[in-house]
Amino acid sequence: MEENYQNRTAFIKGYYRGDSQAANDDEGGHSDSTEGHDEDDEIYEGEYQGIPRAESGKDSLAGGQGSMGAGAQQFRDIGVSEAERRKDQEELAQQYETILQECGHGKFQWCLYFVLGLALMADGVEIFVVGFVLPSAEKDMCLSEPNKSMLGLIVYFGMMVGAFLWGALADRIGRRQSLLISLSINSVFSFFSSFVQGYSTFLFCRLLSGVGIGGSIPIVFSYYSEFLSQEKRGEHLSWLCMFWMIGGIYASAMAWAIIPHYGWSFQMGSAYQFHSWRVFVLVCAFPSVAAIAALNAVPESPRFYLENGKHDEGWMILKQVHDTNMRAKGYPERVFSVTSIKTVKPVDELVDTGTDTPVWQRYRLKIMKPLLICYSCICSYYGLTVWFPDMIKYIQKQEYESKTKTFTKERVEHVTFNFTLENQVHREGYYFNDKFLNLKMKSMVFEDSVFEECYFEDITSTHTFFRNCTFVASLFYNTDLFKYRFVNCKLVNSTFLHNKEGCILDFSDDFNNAYMIYFVNFLGTLAVLPGNIVSALLMDKIGRLRMLAGSSVISCISCFFLMFGNSESGMIALLCLFGGISIASWNALDVITVELYPSDKRTTAFGFLNALCKVAAVLGISIFQSFVGITKAVPILFAAGALAAGSFLATKLPETRGQVLQ
Repeated sequence: MEENYQNRTAFIKGYYRGDSQAANDDEGGHSDSTEGHDEDDEIYEGEYQGIPRAESGKDSLAGGQGSMGAGAQQFRDIGVSEAERRKDQEELAQQYETILQECGHGKFQWCLYFVLGLALMADGVEIFVVGFVLPSAEKDMCLSEPNKSMLGLIVYFGMMVGAFLWGALADRIGRRQSLLISLSINSVFSFFSSFVQGYSTFLFCRLLSGVGIGGSIPIVFSYYSEFLSQEKRGEHLSWLCMFWMIGGIYASAMAWAIIPHYGWSFQMGSAYQFHSWRVFVLVCAFPSVAAIAALNAVPESPRFYLENGKHDEGWMILKQVHDTNMRAKGYPERVFSVTSIKTVKPVDELVDTGTDTPVWQRYRLKIMKPLLICYSCICSYYGLTVWFPDMIKYIQKQEYESKTKTFTKERVEHVTFNFTLENQVHREGYYFNDKFLNLKMKSMVFEDSVFEECYFEDITSTHTFFRNCTFVASLFYNTDLFKYRFVNCKLVNSTFLHNKEGCILDFSDDFNNAYMIYFVNFLGTLAVLPGNIVSALLMDKIGRLRMLAGSSVISCISCFFLMFGNSESGMIALLCLFGGISIASWNALDVITVELYPSDKRTTAFGFLNALCKVAAVLGISIFQSFVGITKAVPILFAAGALAAGSFLATKLPETRGQVLQ
């Protein structure tokens, strides 16, 4: 490492105080920043000495040539200009890497790590919010099946738009500024969504909340990478990925702690209701708010400033990084020696892979291959992570239905039912002058039965239906037995009075649902911790491609164990296994994506890929959900095939380990 450091220092000779001062002494010149000082004047540590550009001497000479020289400069041979630009890019990349080496890795990077980690945590929370509140929100808002599906998809659509928007904007106005705006939008509309009552307004707020958080991933990884030297980049970007896991754990824990507490609610008449799931939505905005507050204490990426000609601003931030780390390490006397940083002429193109490479080939090399790999990984990952809980629900449903009690041709007269009726089927029964008072009906089915002179009062029902039944002179008072619960039934001289309005919240079985939804997601998210640790420790040792391909291959093999998941506990264990193995490929993809693209187009390209991957997530979820309860073979073979294709394509990508940030 010491040898590499010395080589880089030699490469950029002339950009440090010792060399530049010697050159100035030889030429008898001096900069404006030292004007007013005698030769023996002491320059104090940390005193701002000005930041003359490397080309400043040449520019001053060229300025005297008049407009003729400037005009000739504009019409230089295009090939020569492109060659010079590429050379300048290489010099800037090498110099910037050496500057980061001088700054060291320490307190500044760790502080930035936790600040950006909060932003990434907010993204992890956003993924889980709608899924956790949907069981309660669907009753609170009277959601139909299409409305529930739209609510689940709207977040991914918003994140797709946000990734496009904020990724492109971060390359133009800055990483920090774009992240602040995107997180502010996420926070505001997350807050509003916890209070709005109607389905349309809630959907709109969650859409804009998703648009806001969509910029988190492409900006955060690009932002942090530009403060990391090459030997630290892979490891610490992988450590940063852990905050997405922490976001999932936070969302699961808060859902489990808040949503089942139905006492945490209030209402103002029948028009406004604030149930516990809305408290959960409000709490889920906290990571985003905390990230906004913390971002105000960190600077913009110096690499962004340098790519946009703001050399003084970039120099000051790099000096801040250096001084912060040196003071924390006990070396406050060490002086930041950089005085000038290379200027690169910007070029308006997505990716530069050489002038001899056609545009379509450049697109294929650096966009298509990573995109295909992302598609294969995301389709299988999101598909399986949704398929697992749905399969657990299906297993629970089968177990529940196996305990159904069936009654045939029973005759019940003058009986009062004031207790819960659950999981029963009554066929060809006769009920005369019976009373059903203040009770709950859960998964009750009455078929080909007769109810004569019966009285139903204060009934709350879920999954309850009457099929081919006849009601004679019966009265329904304050019930939720609406028309759709009576299938092919005859109502003779029967009356409905004061039916319950709106959707009825039934919390009687929410404890089991909470266990299934929250606890399973908590375990599945926590299970990626070992994979995160392993990938962080090995990312810079074995390389990004080996990590990506190896994780994809092992994940592919693990898919075939899903055939043995025939119980709830077995499916949970397999979910944890798959999540722990596949996370390494995600981390490797994030690192490769950051390192594959040049700084002036990094967040744009990252956002483009991330946006299209949201489409893959929706596609994978739709495909896998359609096979729940039908067959295991198709989802397993689909996931295994996608992962195998991803591991093969990974070998076609360039290895970015040990390279300077373009």
